[in-house]
Amino acid sequence: MRKSTTLSTFGLLLAMSGLAACSTANSLLSEPQLTPISNPDTIVGAVPVTAPAPQYVQVEQAPNSLWRAGARGFFKDQRASTIGDILTVDINITDTASLSNSTSTSRTGAQDAEVTGLFGLQEPLEQFLPGANSLGTGLGTSSSSSSQGIGSVNRAENIQLTVAAVITDVLPNGNFVIAGSQEVKVNAEVRELVVSGIIRPEDISATNTIMHTQLAQARISYGGRGDLSTIQRPGYGQRVVQKVMPF
Repeated sequence: MRKSTTLSTFGLLLAMSGLAACSTANSLLSEPQLTPISNPDTIVGAVPVTAPAPQYVQVEQAPNSLWRAGARGFFKDQRASTIGDILTVDINITDTASLSNSTSTSRTGAQDAEVTGLFGLQEPLEQFLPGANSLGTGLGTSSSSSSQGIGSVNRAENIQLTVAAVITDVLPNGNFVIAGSQEVKVNAEVRELVVSGIIRPEDISATNTIMHTQLAQARISYGGRGDLSTIQRPGYGQRVVQKVMPF
């Protein structure tokens, strides 16, 4: 009875493995199919967002009027102006630096001191000390030192990116504090761009964009995480050894 049960279980596992192999072969030979339409709430990242919001301002309504109370013009300015508004930051960094330094120093010093008189004890000491012919030179020192240093830096960077940022605060002088981030996932690698800084409202163009050169206290970070970044980075052990080794 036990033997028949074992054979039936083995046959079931063999059939399941055959079906799995067949489905794997079909997935390799057939074209990829689109996933069915599903609830958008299940998409990664589709969660309630908490973002800076402007203070509530009660608008006075005037019935049967073509004019808005407090308006300063006929058309509304579409540029970002309050907390929570979005603007575009253009990042175009082309940086080239070339430095070369060379340092060479040399120093030589010598000192001699003679014992010309030792209260009449020169002769007894010369006879007492073996191999001493004269105490004329009682002290003599010499020193020399030299150092050379050569250093060079050659760097070239070219970054062209565009990211949307949000106004997070309005300073007392009217300047805006902005911050924005962007993540792009390709295969198993995530590329992340983060930008923040302080801008002037006057620097925002008519297309609601601003250059990175107009950001004060600019903080721009562009990097990634994933399989490729992990392979390119040294292991934990190697990094620990490099930190603690004094040589």
